Amino acid sequence: MGKWIEAMRLRTLPVSISGVLAGTACAIMDIGFNLVPALLCLLFAVLAQIASNFANEYYDYKKGVDRKGRQGFRRGVTEGDITPAAMKYATFGTLAAAAFVGCLMLFYGEWWLIPIGLCIGLFALAYSAGPYPLSHHGLGDVAVIIFFGVVPVTLTCYLQQGNWDGLWLSLPTSAVVGLLAANVLVVNNYRDKDDDQAVGKRTTVVIFGRKVMGWAYLASGVAAMGIVFYMLRQIYPVAALMAGIYLAMHFSTWRKLVSRSGAALNPVLGATARNLLVFTLLFFAVAILVDANFFI
Repeated sequence: MGKWIEAMRLRTLPVSISGVLAGTACAIMDIGFNLVPALLCLLFAVLAQIASNFANEYYDYKKGVDRKGRQGFRRGVTEGDITPAAMKYATFGTLAAAAFVGCLMLFYGEWWLIPIGLCIGLFALAYSAGPYPLSHHGLGDVAVIIFFGVVPVTLTCYLQQGNWDGLWLSLPTSAVVGLLAANVLVVNNYRDKDDDQAVGKRTTVVIFGRKVMGWAYLASGVAAMGIVFYMLRQIYPVAALMAGIYLAMHFSTWRKLVSRSGAALNPVLGATARNLLVFTLLFFAVAILVDANFFI
């Protein structure tokens, strides 16, 4: 069981949780909170990410791009802890569970949720599988912004409201979450640059180098907080406080990123995911206060 839990990569799950929490916060601020679809979105997001993590292990093993003793988190299939067949079944079983939860969302949305759900499922596989794996061609970061930012935040808000009235808030919020989520991938690829380069896996860190992507990591956090400050400009003291808290954590984590290497970066990856979750919880708290007219 411990090997399977490790394969789920629990340290990265705050990325999928944060998108749903941020979308729910948008629904609350736009007077559209609905608990049941919010919980369905949360369960779907977590299952989809776990399926993607499983698929990443299985297909990277099949392609031979994982090596024993890698600097990152232990890969159960590569190290022989989990059989390839078991990981394959787990991948598609988890995807099937996510699809079932997605079908329940149809009680709160329209038919076009079905093709979007299919796209999410395809992304979970295409990140590592297929003739053109996204993570092997420098497209992983863009995919994360879309599928961990834009999609979960806007759709979570939509499903709770039953309409797109909250898009004015959920769309910029999705950009914030997407940028911060992409930083988790930056740390992962920053750590694995040498291993990835040796097997021809062209992540953005392999393409642009550690120095450039280190600065990109810092810039993403600053740009995201700029969007937050603009969105909440009517309560700018609160926006400034939120941005200040996040940027203090972000700058500290960035310094660790550019000063460490190898396995020492594993805690930095967890800290980056934690920073995103802390920001999202602060944003959620502000949404509750706005809904309660606290700032009037």
